[in-house]
Amino acid sequence: MPLPFIYELVSNGAPEWAPEWMSDPWRVLQVVVVLGILYLIKRYSSGTTNTAERDMHGRVIMMTGGTSGIGAATARDLATRGAQLVLLTRLPPSHPFLADYIGELREQTNNEMIYAEQVDLTSLHSIRQFATKWIDNAPPRRLDMLILCAATLTPPGGKRTETDEGIEEMWMVNYLANFHLMGILSPALRAQPFDRDVRIIIPTCSSYIASPSLSEALVKKQWSPRKAYARSKLAMMVFGQAFQKHLDAYKRPDDLPMTARVLFADPGFARTPGMRRWLTRGSLWGLAVYTFSYIIPWFLLKDEAQGAQSILYAAIEPSLVRGPGGKFIKECMEVDFARLDVKDDEIAKQLWEASDKLVEKTEKEQAAMRALEKKNRELKEKEKQDAEKAQEMDALVDAIKKGKEKEADKKPSRRQKKKGNNP
Repeated sequence: MPLPFIYELVSNGAPEWAPEWMSDPWRVLQVVVVLGILYLIKRYSSGTTNTAERDMHGRVIMMTGGTSGIGAATARDLATRGAQLVLLTRLPPSHPFLADYIGELREQTNNEMIYAEQVDLTSLHSIRQFATKWIDNAPPRRLDMLILCAATLTPPGGKRTETDEGIEEMWMVNYLANFHLMGILSPALRAQPFDRDVRIIIPTCSSYIASPSLSEALVKKQWSPRKAYARSKLAMMVFGQAFQKHLDAYKRPDDLPMTARVLFADPGFARTPGMRRWLTRGSLWGLAVYTFSYIIPWFLLKDEAQGAQSILYAAIEPSLVRGPGGKFIKECMEVDFARLDVKDDEIAKQLWEASDKLVEKTEKEQAAMRALEKKNRELKEKEKQDAEKAQEMDALVDAIKKGKEKEADKKPSRRQKKKGNNP
């Protein structure tokens, strides 16, 4: 059909029902060129598609951020390939939304091996509770992959927010939570057999390029959402490189080399909830503008599935486990880091030590607060029990008094007895 139609157009010109501009060959050529350019731009902005293939059946993958955005698209693809997923979520598994989400995911992927564990990434205590429970299992649980997709951001113009433990929110969720989780799970990662392909995948973004130096603290006066977000991403990349060296330095009991690899993946710019929050500045007016001009982000940004391609390539491509770890994947290919300090050992050492101190200090403070709260609860519970006992005793005394009064009323007096005796 298309070829005869094109031949008819070339031979006899545009049909009568066609617009007037179609009868002008130059105008038609302009339209074709513009449409071609738009197609190429859309094709370029959609990014590269992952072509790597790998059987994921039987592999245990732990994920953060697997319920929305690029993380959800990654989880869906890996579940379709047969992987067993352990999704770390803020909500408990019994929550209606999470239960429906997992049920839907199981049905869509025909994979029943999808579970959820409650882990609040804004709480060091919650992370430690889960991670210690995981590594205390005997024999050690299988763990083939750790994918850290969870992230948060404060929209432009937003105020600095802190977690309940007093840590700046983006620094906590985007970096310190991952630092804490990976540190505790390190024995589980190192304990995997030599023939097992173990990967730690850290999604990042190009914002790390504009980050201020990690050698200087970001004080509150200099804080801005852009600086804080970029700094958290750079810190995660520096720590990832240091963690790879930490794994490589481990001497296995069987004297075989370490097979665990840290990999970084840049999904590119995609239409995720985080990007939408950034573009709308977290306001209703911004959301209205975003909605009415949706054609622009649709045209220039990837969708969530397209954004997941580089992460999937890092998870699936067999060649990435050959050679050293710490590789950076962008558009499904290995690229170089844009900053030299990502591999700076001195900065990594300072960051690791400062993070350790912050975690230790915060956990001690929170442990003392929990102990005090527990003591207060016990005191209140004791007071409540004592009050209940006092009420019971009062009720018992009242009952005894009432019983005696009734007996006294029923018992006849001496005068009544005399009257009864005298006829």
